[in-house]
Amino acid sequence: MAPAKTFHPLMEDTEHDYHCLCHGDGVREILDGLCSRFYSMGAGRSRSGRAVEVGALVLRDIMRTWRHLGVIEPDMVLTCGNAGDVRKAIAASRLRGIGVLHVEQDIYNPIEMIAFADIVTAPSGRYRDYLEDQYLLENVEVIGGYPHALYVSRLQIVDPGIRDYTLLVLGGDLRRRDIPEVISGVEALDRRVLVVPFRFSPDYVRSFVKSGNVEVLEGFVDLPSLMSAADLMVYGAGMGITIEAAVLGVPSIKIKGFHGRHASVDLAGEVGIPVADAGDLRDVVDDVRPPAASDIVRNAEAALSKLSELVEDFNEFAGPRGGFKSMKRIWDARKHFR
Repeated sequence: MAPAKTFHPLMEDTEHDYHCLCHGDGVREILDGLCSRFYSMGAGRSRSGRAVEVGALVLRDIMRTWRHLGVIEPDMVLTCGNAGDVRKAIAASRLRGIGVLHVEQDIYNPIEMIAFADIVTAPSGRYRDYLEDQYLLENVEVIGGYPHALYVSRLQIVDPGIRDYTLLVLGGDLRRRDIPEVISGVEALDRRVLVVPFRFSPDYVRSFVKSGNVEVLEGFVDLPSLMSAADLMVYGAGMGITIEAAVLGVPSIKIKGFHGRHASVDLAGEVGIPVADAGDLRDVVDDVRPPAASDIVRNAEAALSKLSELVEDFNEFAGPRGGFKSMKRIWDARKHFR
């Protein structure tokens, strides 16, 4: 859903006819009213699936996306994020000969298919240099921030009607085998804890809970509202949650997770969110302060302006692609992030 939140301000502030290729209901909820139509790209792929089966499903979804693009006949395709949907969209767009603008935020571990985007954006000059030097991308434009932050600043926060709790968000920076240690770590804080499983089954998470202070939530939750009312948030997730914690000013601890290097870790350091192992939460919790993120929304406004310019003058900015050399460089690097 983070890519949808990144594009929401652009779609809200411009008058183009947008069509959305996605999977799941979360994107539809975020972009409802801004898209003429939604098209299914298939389903997300489990990390545990066999390579041959997953590959066949991805190829099927690429062809599904290719057919959708034939119906839509777009002037260009916008992609964002580090998910299979980016791979499918760029592959199908190349087959159709449609230009692609990709908004990159993960930086260290991008999807290899961004090598075939006509424009790739980066949040800063330092990240542009990394993408060009490490991954041989040839047309990276600096937008100077994260438009997602502007989306969060415009949200209507609802009072959840509860107080005095720690919020635990279990996201994509964690694996199933990490959950027991994470639950044990928050139980050691001796606080009331509300758990949003996010990427994990509530029953699976609940099976490791030993304290009556820990409650695992089910179904839809208004996460920003729960975040804003929490005394503390502990999260094992990436860029999206880090941006939202910073904009909302939520005292937070980011669990280190299995990504040794990640742009969300960089951003957490910049805004003052400590990054710690799950077993060390009790050692750092007393020193946690609200993030120092006064610039993040202002930078997001500048980023949106630059992104709008790239969309409006796409043909002027579209340049050489990294191609197969870039794709191989990214593919080889991704092995270290699994």
